[in-house]
Amino acid sequence: MTQTAATSVETIKALYDAFARGDVGTVLGAMDEAIKWSEAEGNPWYLGHPFVGPQQVVDGVFARIGDEYEDFRLELHRFLADGDTVAVQGRYSATSHRATGRPLDAQFVHVWDLRNGKLVRFQQYTDTRQWPT
Repeated sequence: MTQTAATSVETIKALYDAFARGDVGTVLGAMDEAIKWSEAEGNPWYLGHPFVGPQQVVDGVFARIGDEYEDFRLELHRFLADGDTVAVQGRYSATSHRATGRPLDAQFVHVWDLRNGKLVRFQQYTDTRQWPT
């Protein structure tokens, strides 16, 4: 069932709100069991293939955010939607990368695909030169 663009944007905004308040359970609950999560090529966490399933996303992305960054935040600027696909433009920031001490300040675009109200695909685009390693 295809959602309207407005409903898709509401779903994705609610997801970011849950992430911002640390409600990872809600974020994971919104994911399809076979979600394909792709980090940007050149991102330190890029594997050459997507993370598949919520547990791989937790282990490969979410846990690393907490382990590697102080005060990691997302600033959301714009939401664009076409049916079940939503693109989000924004900025990542963090006070410091724990290993290097360098701050993070990088723009991003996230592209989300939904099916039957569940997240089935995520693609990150970001300025990977800004990511401290």
